[in-house]
Amino acid sequence: MANIIKEQQHILDKLSIKTLNPMQVEAELVINSNNNIVLLSPTGTGKTLAFLLPIIKELDADCGEVQALIIVPSRELAIQIEQVTREMGTGFKANAVYGGRPFSKDKIELNHLPAILIGTPGRIADHLRRGNFSTKNIATLVLDEFDKSLEVGFEEEMKEIILALPKVNKRILTSATKALRIPKFVGLNNPATINYLIEDGKEAPLLKIKTIISPTKDKLETLVKVLCHIENKPAIVFCNFRDTIEMVSDFLAENKIDHGCFYGGMEQKDRERTLIKFRNGTHQVIVATDLAARGLDIPEIKYIIHYQLPLKLDEFTHRNGRTARMNAEGTAYVIQWEKEKRSEFTADAEIEILQNKPTPKTSKWETLFISGGRKDKISKGDIAGLFLKQGKLSKDQLGIIELKQDCAFVSVPALKANEMIKMLNNNKLKNKKVRITSI
Repeated sequence: MANIIKEQQHILDKLSIKTLNPMQVEAELVINSNNNIVLLSPTGTGKTLAFLLPIIKELDADCGEVQALIIVPSRELAIQIEQVTREMGTGFKANAVYGGRPFSKDKIELNHLPAILIGTPGRIADHLRRGNFSTKNIATLVLDEFDKSLEVGFEEEMKEIILALPKVNKRILTSATKALRIPKFVGLNNPATINYLIEDGKEAPLLKIKTIISPTKDKLETLVKVLCHIENKPAIVFCNFRDTIEMVSDFLAENKIDHGCFYGGMEQKDRERTLIKFRNGTHQVIVATDLAARGLDIPEIKYIIHYQLPLKLDEFTHRNGRTARMNAEGTAYVIQWEKEKRSEFTADAEIEILQNKPTPKTSKWETLFISGGRKDKISKGDIAGLFLKQGKLSKDQLGIIELKQDCAFVSVPALKANEMIKMLNNNKLKNKKVRITSI
């Protein structure tokens, strides 16, 4: 049996977290003492850790079945929670199942059942119908970003799943939205509510919303000027449609502005790689739909750029929630054609005059793919050793390492990337010959 660790400080040390924030402290106390909980907190404030810590304390190390089920609206959120759970290093197995990857991969992982199962409603319901895991030991149910699951049409699947959980005695519902409709089938009776949301109609106190006037209807040249104006700081450019993203992406590429794209029609692999490159600095800009507004594991960013405004105020709020988090300042820019009527979302926003600045320099980082991961017993330390010792990189030349189940990614100086591939491709890591390529 794996070495089981439940001591909180040990877990926080593994995550390189010194102390919990006030929301997480309160959530732990409330979840420990109540069976029905609603946790309301903005995106990026640490809700995942807030509910995982008390859940892990209740897990039985001698039980070989699923004990906690976490239902999420998106693949990215499932992967993110699985990653956090594994990085906690408790010894309890966690697996994420979701649409967009082969069902056979799920079945292989579920041959040895996890204590914590995370997944999207459609994929979890499918596994239940096939009898791939038992529900008799599932005592805790988490509905993470619950309103988003309803919004994207998962109500029937969630109802089917919840009705198949006879032994659940603790229900935790999380959201970044206050106006929640909670259907009766959830079984959430007299819940204790933890509310860290800003009052309706108010923005985060450190968020500035500014309007930028575009002389042209397509706003493309203005967008480029905005990205030059913010001098290559991390930013998300929000669009409403896939076609718009493709048009914007083409224009940014023509203007030599590095960026990634993120929208629902992309292959899962490509969406994951966009986020990896954003986290490690290969890209400073993501052009995205509202899919990127919630539930993604991306760092604090200073700028949100609304190339197109969403139709609903709550989506505008969620987009802006990507910045000005946890006492940090942030700015949301709204690009508006000069002949366009001002939106009610930005009625009081001041107009920003752009400074003429040069095109941002290309990133100094490049991301390399490694064809081995956790299942090969490879650790981040093994990868660091390969690049530092055999690749002869200095510590400040080794960027962020992300370790997945069957592969890994590492950022290295762009000027050194080809040299690293030539030196290290087909080397061994933990007795496995790995391929190393640029992505």
